[in-house]
Amino acid sequence: MTAATLYDWLLFGHIVAAMVWVGGGVVLAAFAVATLRGSDAQAVARFVASLRVIGPAVLAPATVTVLGLGIWLVLDNAAWDFGQAWVQVALALIAAAIVVGAAYQSRTAINAQRAIDRDDHPEARRQLTRWTWGYVLVVALLIAAAWDMVFKPGL
Repeated sequence: MTAATLYDWLLFGHIVAAMVWVGGGVVLAAFAVATLRGSDAQAVARFVASLRVIGPAVLAPATVTVLGLGIWLVLDNAAWDFGQAWVQVALALIAAAIVVGAAYQSRTAINAQRAIDRDDHPEARRQLTRWTWGYVLVVALLIAAAWDMVFKPGL
């Protein structure tokens, strides 16, 4: 058996972080849908409160790790460079997912929490619905990025 190279370890970390980001997003979106299908206002409040923990503790580190290790992978392998279309597409898709998450998702979660604090449960549900659709978009962008990185169109 051949010893693993730095590239192998970078790729392993990149894939595991992507699994956490995508899998975490799918699970969160599924729980959000289940929460919204119920009529329990407290369930919405509990879910929204959990986002303040899960986002910074799980999703943000996975996001930074995916991006950082992805860049390192390109720098570590002479076959890859930032001028290749598949690398540019991957970076654009990851950047779009990060922008949606940082700008839209965080804002809708904050708005949902503010509605909960005002006891405006219909508004909290509306904001959580918006958050759910936003995370569906994030997951779709990440799946497109995974397709791009596996098939490397243009090579």
